[in-house]
Amino acid sequence: MDLDRAKLTFIIEAHELLDAMETSLLAPDSSESVNAMFRAVHTIKGSAGLFGLDSIVRFAHTVESVMDRVRAGSLPFTPSLVDLILACHDHMARQIEELQEGEENGSPGTLAASEALLARLLPYMEETPNPHQANKSLVSPSWQHSPEEEESGQPTWHISVRFGEEILRQGMDPLSFLRYLMTLGTITHLTPILDRLPAGAAFDPEHCYLGLEIDLDAQVERQVLEDVFEFVREDSQIRIIPPHSKVEEYLKLIRELPEGDLYLGEILVQGKCLTPKDLEEALSTQRQEAMEGGTVQGRLLGTIVVQDQALPPAVVAAALDKQKRAKEKPSHELKVVKVQAEKLDRLVDLVGELVIAGASANTLAAKSMDSRVLEATAVITKLVEEIRDNALSLRMVQIGETFSRFRRIVRDVSQELGKSIELEIQGAETELDKSIVEKLSDPLMHLVRNSIDHGIEPLEIRRARGKPDTGSLSLNAFHESGSIVIEVADDGGGLNRQRILAKAVERGLIQDPAALTDQEINLLIFEPGFSTAESVSKLSGRGVGMDVVKRNIDELRGTIEVESYEGAGTTFRFRLPLTLAIIDGFQVLVEDTSYVIPLDIVLECLDLGPILESEQNHLINLRGEALPFLRLREVFETPGPFPARERVVVVQIGDTRAGIVVDRLMGEFQTVIKPLGELFRSVKGLGGSTILGSGEVALILDVNQLIQLATARRPNARPRLSTTA
Repeated sequence: MDLDRAKLTFIIEAHELLDAMETSLLAPDSSESVNAMFRAVHTIKGSAGLFGLDSIVRFAHTVESVMDRVRAGSLPFTPSLVDLILACHDHMARQIEELQEGEENGSPGTLAASEALLARLLPYMEETPNPHQANKSLVSPSWQHSPEEEESGQPTWHISVRFGEEILRQGMDPLSFLRYLMTLGTITHLTPILDRLPAGAAFDPEHCYLGLEIDLDAQVERQVLEDVFEFVREDSQIRIIPPHSKVEEYLKLIRELPEGDLYLGEILVQGKCLTPKDLEEALSTQRQEAMEGGTVQGRLLGTIVVQDQALPPAVVAAALDKQKRAKEKPSHELKVVKVQAEKLDRLVDLVGELVIAGASANTLAAKSMDSRVLEATAVITKLVEEIRDNALSLRMVQIGETFSRFRRIVRDVSQELGKSIELEIQGAETELDKSIVEKLSDPLMHLVRNSIDHGIEPLEIRRARGKPDTGSLSLNAFHESGSIVIEVADDGGGLNRQRILAKAVERGLIQDPAALTDQEINLLIFEPGFSTAESVSKLSGRGVGMDVVKRNIDELRGTIEVESYEGAGTTFRFRLPLTLAIIDGFQVLVEDTSYVIPLDIVLECLDLGPILESEQNHLINLRGEALPFLRLREVFETPGPFPARERVVVVQIGDTRAGIVVDRLMGEFQTVIKPLGELFRSVKGLGGSTILGSGEVALILDVNQLIQLATARRPNARPRLSTTA
C-alpha cells in the first residue's frame, strides 16, 4: 500500500514537472528555462529509477543528455530541436499516463514510439570518440597532478578510482567504465595504479586490485560522473576533482542561490558542488569518526569534503559565507500541504450546511427575544462567516495555470495553419473557484481554436490590410462588480455580420434582420450548428464548438458578450460568478415567495411610486437617466393583487443597469447555492435555490437573464418618475 502511495506521488509530481517543462519549452530563450527543462527530465529519470521503470529511465536519460549539451552551450537550441523535445515531452507524458493505468513496462505502441524518438535524438548526442584516438589515450604516458596543479585547478576533470576487490565477482568489468567515460568526452591521460597488487601465492585472479587516475575532458555535470560509478560506489573509493572552470561555475551558483536557512551540505548540493550521495558519504564518515573517537562529532563537514572528496577550499568557503549571511536574516518558511480536491469539496459542503443551521438558529433566537441568546447567535454568525470565507478561499486558484496551457495549443495550431501568432496573457494571478476553472477549459479551447483558424487572417491578407505579420491573441482575466471576467481577443478580421444575418435567415432563426442590434447579431454564432465557414477544417467549421461554449457558460450562471469590428478583431467576454457554492444574498418577497439576488450586484433600492397608466413603458427616471425595469410578479406570473407600495432593486452587471420590482425587501443573508431540479432547468431567470433559516426554500435569481429581458423592452418609451426610499 505504501509503495502504491509512493508511486501515486511520483505520478503527480511527474505531471507537474512535465507541465513546468512544457512552459519552459515554449519560451526557451533564457538559460534558466533550459536549466528548468534539464532539472525536470533529470528528476523524472531519478524518481522512475527508484521504481525500476526502465523504459522511462532509458528514454529520459537520452533526453537529459541532449538537454545537458544545450545547457553547456555545445548544442544550439534550434526550432527543430525544440519541436523534437516537445515531442519527447508528450511521449513522457504518455508513459506516465500508462503507468497510472497500470502499464509499468509500456505498451507495444509506446515502446515503438520510444525507439523512433530515440533514433531522432541520436544526431544531437555527443559524438562518440574515434576508437583509434581512444586507444591512443589509453596508452598515454603516466601522469600525476602536482599539489600546485590541484590547488590552481586543472583544465579537465580528474577522477581517482580504487575499485573494490569484489567487483569482478559481481560481474563488473573495469574497462567498461572507461568505455562509458569515452562516450562523455575524451580521456586525455590515464594512469593505472597497481600498488595493491600482491605477489606470488597471495594473488587471487578473481579479485580486482586495479586503481586508475583519469583526466577527462568533458562538458558534463558532477552528477553525470557520479552516475557512471553508481554500481561500484559502495565497494570502491572514488574521488572526483572538478576542472577550474567548474569551480568558477560552482561559486557563481552558490552566490545565486536564494537566501534561506540551509545547512552547509544543502548549499553545496543545491550549488551542484556535491551530489546527494557525496553528502551522504561525508555525513556517514563524520558519524563513524565520532563513534570511533567517542566525541560529539568527527571532523567538520567542510574539512571532510575538502580532504576526502577533493572539493576546492574556495567553494566550501563561499558556501560557509552564504550560510552565515542567511542566518543573519529572519527565516520565513512557507509550508504547503497538498490536499485532495474531494476533501475540500466536502469541507465546503459542510460549511454550507453550517450556514443553513446558523440561519435557523438566528431565526429562533429572534423569536425568543432573549438578549443573551441573540448575543450568542450573533457571535456564532460572525465566526461562521469567517469559516465560510476561509473555506471558500481554499478552493480559489489562479487562472494563470489554465491560460498557460494554451501556449502549446497556439504554437502547434498556428504552425499547422502556417500562421505566425503571438499569445499574450494578462491577469494570470486572478483567482476564482476551482470548479469554475475546470469547466472553463472547453469553452476557452473552442474560442482559441476559432480565433486562430477563422479570426486571424492569413499573412497575405494581413499585409494587404496594413497589419503586422504576426497576429495577436490575448487571454485576460480580472474582477469586476463581484464577478470574474474572462476575455479572449484577437486582432483578426472580425465577424462578418452580413454573412451571419444571411445564414440566420437561411436557417429560419430570425424573421426581421433590421430589428436586431449588433450584439444580438453577434450572439447568433452561438446557436446550435451555426457556422459561416465556407469549408470545414480539422479545427472548426461545423458549428458545434460555439454551441458548447454557450452551454458551458450557461451552466456556470455566466453571460457572454461579443465585441467585434470588421477588419479589426473580435473580443469574447465571459462574465462569471466568483464561486458556485456560497454567496452573500439579498432576500426579497413577491406575494409569499422568497427570491434571492446576489448582493455583489445590488446597487440601491427605490420606491416605485404609485401605479400610472404609462407603467407599460417599463422605464423609470433614475436621477436623469432612463432605467429599464421588470416585475418579478409578471415574469413568474405570480397571482394576487399588486401591493400599494412596490420596491425597485437596482442591479448592475458590467456596464448594464436594470431594476427588479418586488413586493418587499427582507435584507441580506448568507446563501448556500443548491442546484435546481430538472423540472426548473428550462425556466428563464432562475439560477438555483437555497434554504432559509425558517426551513423554507427560496429561489436564486439569474440576474443576467433578467437584465437581458428588461433591456429588450422599447428603449424609446417615455420614462416614468420614481421616488427614492
